Amino acid sequence: MSTKIPITCVVGTRPNFVKMASIIDALRRQGSFEVQLVHTGQHYSPEMSEAFFEELELPEPDVNLNVGPGTQTEQTAEMMRRLEPILSSQRPEEVLVVGDVNSTLATALVASKMGIPIIHVEAGLRSFDRGMPEEINRIVTDALSDSLFVSEPSGVHNLLAEGIPESRIHFVGNVMIDTLMRFREKASRSRILEQLGLEPRGFAVTTLHRPSNVDDPGSLRGFVEMLGRIAGRVPVVFPVHPRTVGRIQSAGLDTTGLILTPPLGYLDFLHLMSQARLMLTDSGGIQEETTILGVPCLTARENTERPVTIQSGTNRLVGADPGRILSAVWEELDRPFSTDHKTPELWDGKAAVRIAQVLEHHRQPMAVLT
Repeated sequence: MSTKIPITCVVGTRPNFVKMASIIDALRRQGSFEVQLVHTGQHYSPEMSEAFFEELELPEPDVNLNVGPGTQTEQTAEMMRRLEPILSSQRPEEVLVVGDVNSTLATALVASKMGIPIIHVEAGLRSFDRGMPEEINRIVTDALSDSLFVSEPSGVHNLLAEGIPESRIHFVGNVMIDTLMRFREKASRSRILEQLGLEPRGFAVTTLHRPSNVDDPGSLRGFVEMLGRIAGRVPVVFPVHPRTVGRIQSAGLDTTGLILTPPLGYLDFLHLMSQARLMLTDSGGIQEETTILGVPCLTARENTERPVTIQSGTNRLVGADPGRILSAVWEELDRPFSTDHKTPELWDGKAAVRIAQVLEHHRQPMAVLT
């Protein structure tokens, strides 16, 4: 008899919804696993919860921890406190975590202390910048994990350099790309361009969420003013979190010319990205998605934990200085648009299937948490 598989899905963290959709689908098709979904409630909002579950065909959560917002420490501690009795009740033989968010770290810590083996999907990514909370989450989770599934070759190199035995590392490809390929045709039926009055390849899209870019009033002012200049040449769509909207308003920043929207559903945003002339982001997941879509991506950071997106030629690091970013934007807009790109190894839509096959080979019941 198989043990139920608790799955923690991180609310409000868009990439982990996307990754988990592929994993759950593959586990269902494999037929050997009984999946239970546990929802932490991290960064809860209807736009980034119910809509994502429906669009990505995720099952309704069996358990909702309702943790809600808080500081990094508050969230992690509260998730650990609420998660422990769930794992104690289910007592799975393994726990699988995805990505690098607070839920990932909290789950890994609880499972480790309870003696439950841990599987980490998207292991080994490193920005080598410990000022990023996600970097700490990655390092600690990987150190605690027993089986590590890697999305790109750099992850294998990083884990080996950190002393992880090769026998525990599995290079399987990128589950986020699995979901993109699975839903791309469905996303193409989105009416988001018509709703926003946009023409294909005639607009730019930006997303900003890292504290270093949006929490500091000076940095946020510089970004908004820079986006206004870009909007003088091409429309700029800015799906913005309500918290960031509040910061823009409290600082009295002028958003004239920008197309501000609430956080978009997965299908609308995928179609928006696929038709954009240019992406400007500080998101790791968008660096990956634009690599497959062949859309130029300028990453407003000094580093990336996903170097394969640069090697493929679609992603460029442009830092956080508005002047430097603006120069890169003008350079990109001045060159002819081309979707030519190199697809990274094993980014073929079958990563989650490979994960399920490895788990099936081990024939062990497990719990899946992201």
